[in-house]
Amino acid sequence: MEVSVEMWERLHAAGSERRFEAEKVVLRQGDPPTHVLLLVSGRVKVSLSLPGGEVLLLALRGVGELIGEIAVLGGDERSATVVTIEPCVMRMLPADRFRALVRSSGLETELLQRAMRRIREGEAWRAETAALPAGPRVVRALVRLAVPGRGGPVDVGLGQSEIGQAVGLSRSVVAAELGKLRDQGIVRTARRRIVITDPERLRALAESGRWNV
Repeated sequence: MEVSVEMWERLHAAGSERRFEAEKVVLRQGDPPTHVLLLVSGRVKVSLSLPGGEVLLLALRGVGELIGEIAVLGGDERSATVVTIEPCVMRMLPADRFRALVRSSGLETELLQRAMRRIREGEAWRAETAALPAGPRVVRALVRLAVPGRGGPVDVGLGQSEIGQAVGLSRSVVAAELGKLRDQGIVRTARRRIVITDPERLRALAESGRWNV
């Protein structure tokens, strides 16, 4: 959770419930910052459309996260598009109400600092993966985007094209690298679906750098 339990409860109480089906746009790049969303259940993906028409997948967000607060606090238009991966329940707060609650709790500076830290971490990750071969890019992307700190299968919630958007690779290259992981029993793939069947081994692979094992 990005804020304290107490603050989350205050924001939750001040918002109104919104329910979204899978693959629904909840925030659109370029729109005015009219509100903030609290993600109560489900997951969303955050992507950036570039001037040349390319789409860059920036992150996944899950339960307990604030969505759209950066634009509201900064007063700028939405910098990215947010789409639901699966059915989601959210709480929506109008921008003015959100800012008032943040100011009254003394959290404005902290949230801005967290937002900037998130941006810097994303930039560092993209710079790192840009210098790596295809195999390490895919492995580290799966770890970063989908693997929790526990064992058991993990449904990534993204297709091969979206993984490619996250690491700057074509769908065919991603498919080839996923095939290697599938042969090792680390992932299972289907149409528009990637399931990590052995998260611990995937994390170990990312840390070891032994991409062809």
